[in-house]
Amino acid sequence: MQKSRSKKLAEASRPVRSSDLQSRSEAFRGKVALITGATQGIGLATARALAEEGCNLILCGRDRSRLAAAETGLANKGIRVIAVSCDVRDEKSVSAMLAAVRKVFSQVDILINSAGIAHPFRSVREQDVQEWNDVLATNLTGTFLVTRAALPLMKRGGSIVNLLSMSSKRAFPNLAAYTASKFGALGFTKGLREELRQEGIRVIAILPGSTDTPIWETLWPEAPRHKMMRVESVAQAIVAALKLPPESTVEELNLMPTGGPL
Repeated sequence: MQKSRSKKLAEASRPVRSSDLQSRSEAFRGKVALITGATQGIGLATARALAEEGCNLILCGRDRSRLAAAETGLANKGIRVIAVSCDVRDEKSVSAMLAAVRKVFSQVDILINSAGIAHPFRSVREQDVQEWNDVLATNLTGTFLVTRAALPLMKRGGSIVNLLSMSSKRAFPNLAAYTASKFGALGFTKGLREELRQEGIRVIAILPGSTDTPIWETLWPEAPRHKMMRVESVAQAIVAALKLPPESTVEELNLMPTGGPL
């Protein structure tokens, strides 16, 4: 008994070998990831990171030219890649996207809700209803619509990653619509997690601070983007969270620039 215990302790304390790391990278091979907002920013960076791990990809976005470019850029990775145009705000568009997915893949192992928009700094007094509706429809309702449509293709061991924001917990002036959408999306993520626990599907909330993405062109064009995190850093954190063994999960991951908020 003592020898057995000593053997287990020795195995637990031994250095990590390259063969261990290789076996971990095999975790994504043959899996299928559906990524919304996959044509730019964190969504595209995550698609590239998963492609390097051997994960098959379903790329979704509204801009057909950017979608085609993303598909072409990932086509030489030795994986299956399909690109499907989809407006996450529209229930019929989401249904059509999942119908196209079913023709190629019978299962979705990873869902990454990365589609999102912002609005220029604007007070509530100045904000019009159309802008308010567009932001909430994309950032909140879109996450719900895609998740609901994808769930029938997901099984035990699957993972859902919702790309949120530090604005999911912290309010800033003149960003009421964006903040409301992200607070709501975090609440949706928490509720979804509780629903899916017993089904063995992990639900992960990613809350990045300032990240150098195209969203700043709308939000704050003069922002000091050199002080922000790179999209590749956020993508690396997402992949690391997904690599955890299925009996463990990162429920919420807060990422910030080393220098703090802008």
